[in-house]
Amino acid sequence: MAELSVETASVGAGTDADGAEILFAVEPGLSVAEFVDVLARSGLGERRPVGDLARIGTMLERADLIVTARAGGVLVGVARSVTDFSFCCYLSDLAVDRQWQGRGIGTVLMARTKTAATSEGFGDGVRCILLSAPAAIGFYEKVGLERHPNCFDFTNLDFNDLGG
Repeated sequence: MAELSVETASVGAGTDADGAEILFAVEPGLSVAEFVDVLARSGLGERRPVGDLARIGTMLERADLIVTARAGGVLVGVARSVTDFSFCCYLSDLAVDRQWQGRGIGTVLMARTKTAATSEGFGDGVRCILLSAPAAIGFYEKVGLERHPNCFDFTNLDFNDLGG
């Protein structure tokens, strides 16, 4: 995992009336409790096994890259990815607290994820991808992500039917 790296950034026009600064960090030691909490506050908890804390713990422990966004010490966003830091980076969970959405935090989390994933010197050779929840497709299109029709999900494939 990448070492702890912390940067403070104002997210621009999306900051609140107080001009709240968001602290972005690579945070490999993110706690299960904080992760589950932000998943619930973002709505992504409906699509993740938040009732199975052991599984959530394993998800965090085995992630290669966790980028967080904090306001006043409170976790308001997270990007959890699996990567080899040389060829591919799969952003599995992108969650921003509903009260903080629309302020550019998700976009910055993706940008910081890409920067961290390419830190080994392979630059544009690292492909960063994600699968979108149906409700988030509009967000990803709005921020300029390219949609790819050549993705396949083999989760439910019965390999026994294939003789393997």
